[in-house]
Amino acid sequence: MSYLRAPHSVAAGALATVVAAALAFQSLPVAADPIGKPVSELLRDLRVMYERTEAASDAYNRTTVKLTRQRKRTNDAERALTSVRAALAEGRTEAGRLARQQYRRGDIGLPPVVQLLLARDARNPMDGLHLLTRAAGRQALTVQRLVAGEARQRQLTTRARKALAGQQRLADRKKKQRETVRSRLHRVERTLASLSDEQLTRLRGLETAQQAGVQRSLMSAHGLHKVRRTPSRPGAKAVRFALRQIGKPYRFGAEGPRAFDCSGLTSKAWRKAGRSIPRTSQGQWKKLRHVPMNKLRPGDLVVYYKSASHVAIYAGRGKVVHAPRPGSDVKLSPVGAIPSVRGAVRPDPGKRPLLHYRLPKPLR
Repeated sequence: MSYLRAPHSVAAGALATVVAAALAFQSLPVAADPIGKPVSELLRDLRVMYERTEAASDAYNRTTVKLTRQRKRTNDAERALTSVRAALAEGRTEAGRLARQQYRRGDIGLPPVVQLLLARDARNPMDGLHLLTRAAGRQALTVQRLVAGEARQRQLTTRARKALAGQQRLADRKKKQRETVRSRLHRVERTLASLSDEQLTRLRGLETAQQAGVQRSLMSAHGLHKVRRTPSRPGAKAVRFALRQIGKPYRFGAEGPRAFDCSGLTSKAWRKAGRSIPRTSQGQWKKLRHVPMNKLRPGDLVVYYKSASHVAIYAGRGKVVHAPRPGSDVKLSPVGAIPSVRGAVRPDPGKRPLLHYRLPKPLR
C-alpha cells in the first residue's frame, strides 16, 4: 500500500517496529528534492499529516456516535413531555367539569356535611354523605394531579431544552471536525501535487522499501510466517464479510454498504458476525480484549498509530483487510503496510477457534 496515492495517516508505532525499520533502511541513500529537502523528510512529513487526518476522522466518528445517542435522548424527552402535556390537558378538563358541576349545584366551597343538611331529600343521610365525600375526594385528587402534572411539565421542559442544546452542540462540533478532516486532506493533496514526478518516484521507492522491512520484522518477531491459527466461527464470518468489501471506496464516516472508513469496516464486519463492537478505532482499542501479536488469529483487529486512529481486520498469513484512507479502496495488505502497529484486540475472546478452517480465496 502506497501512502502517496491518496491521503492517509501514519504515526510513530511500536519501538521494535521503528528500530527494525531504521536498521533495514539505514543504508539507503539520502536523496534530496530540488529545494534541498531529503525525500525521507518529505515522507515523514506526509506521514505526520496522514496521522493527524486519521485522528481527526476518528474524532468525527466519535462525535457522530455521541450525536446519535443525544438525538435519542432528545426524542425521548420530547415524547415524555408530549405525554405529560396530554395528561395535564385531560386533568384541566376534569377540573373544569367539577367546577361547573359545583356551580350548578350552588354548593361551591361548602363542606360535605353542610351540603348534606341543605339537601332537599335527607331520607338517607348516610348515602348522601358517602356520595359527597367521594365527590370531594375526586376533586382533591384532580387538584393534586394538576399540581403534580404542572411540576412534571416544568421538569420535562427543562430536560428537553437541555437535550436539544446538547444535540446542537454536538452537531456544531461534528461540523467543525468534518471541516478539519477536509482541511487536512487538502493539505496532503496540495503537498503531493507540488512534488515532481522524480520526487514521487523516490518517495514511492522509499516507502515500499520501508513497508517491506517492517513486514519482515513483524513476521519474524511474532512468528506470523510459522503459526497459522484458525479463527472462531464468528471471526471467520467477519473475515469473509471484510474480504467481500475489497474494492469499495474509503469515505470517512462511512460504514457501508457502498463505502467504508477503517473502523466502519471492522465494526460492520463484526456486526455481521453477530458481535457488536465500538464504532471507532480508539473505542475498539480501549474496550476490546488485547492479545499479543504472536497470538493473532483471523478476525482479530490490528490497531495502528500511537493514537490508535486506524484499525484493520487480520485475515491470516500476515495479511489484513482495511480501508486505508480517502482516495483509496478497501484492500488486502501486508500487516506491516502501515509501519506503526500499536497492537491487536480480539472481539470474541471467549470463542474457541475452529478445528478446521479453509482460507478464503485471496489468501490461499
